Amino acid sequence: MTTLESTACALPFINIDTDQIFPARYMKQPRSVGYQNFLFHELRRHADGELDTDFPLNDPRNRGARILVARRNFGSGSSREAAVYALVDQGIRCVLAPSFGDIFASNAVNNGLLPARLGEDDIEALLAIAAPGGVTMAVDLNACTVSAQGQVFEFRIDPVWRVKLLNGWDDIDITRSYEVEIAAWLARDVAARPWAALHAPD
Repeated sequence: MTTLESTACALPFINIDTDQIFPARYMKQPRSVGYQNFLFHELRRHADGELDTDFPLNDPRNRGARILVARRNFGSGSSREAAVYALVDQGIRCVLAPSFGDIFASNAVNNGLLPARLGEDDIEALLAIAAPGGVTMAVDLNACTVSAQGQVFEFRIDPVWRVKLLNGWDDIDITRSYEVEIAAWLARDVAARPWAALHAPD
C-alpha cells in the first residue's frame, strides 16, 4: 500500500522521547501481551492509572488513528525499539514531525512505520487541522505528500528508506536487490585477483 488514508491524531508536544512512548519498566513484558497497552502510559493516564480524557489518543474521535502529527525531535532518547513496537501495535503507520531521533526513525522504517519529515510551519498547519479530532488525512508515499482538508504538504524521507517501505523490505532485502551487480563485481574481482578469492574447503 502506497497511500494511507486515516484519522490523524495531533500530539502537539516537542521532544517526545522513547521512554515517554514506551516506559522502560515495561520492557520485561513479552510483546504478546500487546505493547499498545503501554503506549504513552504516563502521558495517557492519571496517577491513579485512569485514562486522561484530555490526552488526544484517548479522544473517541481519534479512535483507530493510524497517523500521528507531532512537533520536533519525536522519538529522541534511547535506542528502544519497543517504542516503535508499541506504536505499530496500536495501529500507527505514520508519524509526521519536523525531526526524529535518528535511531527511532531507522527502527520505524524497519518495522513498516513511516517517519515523514515536514517543515515546522507545515506541521503547525497540520496540527491545527487535526486538533479538533476525527480529521482524516491521506499520506502518499509515492508522491511524498500529505493531503488534508484540500491542502497538500510535501514531506521528506531518506530515498533508501522510501524504497524499503514501498517494497516492505528490510536491510537484507535491500542487499539482495543488488544481487546481479554484486555477482558481476565478484566475477571481475576473481579475474583480476585470483589469489584473493575464497575457495570452498576440499
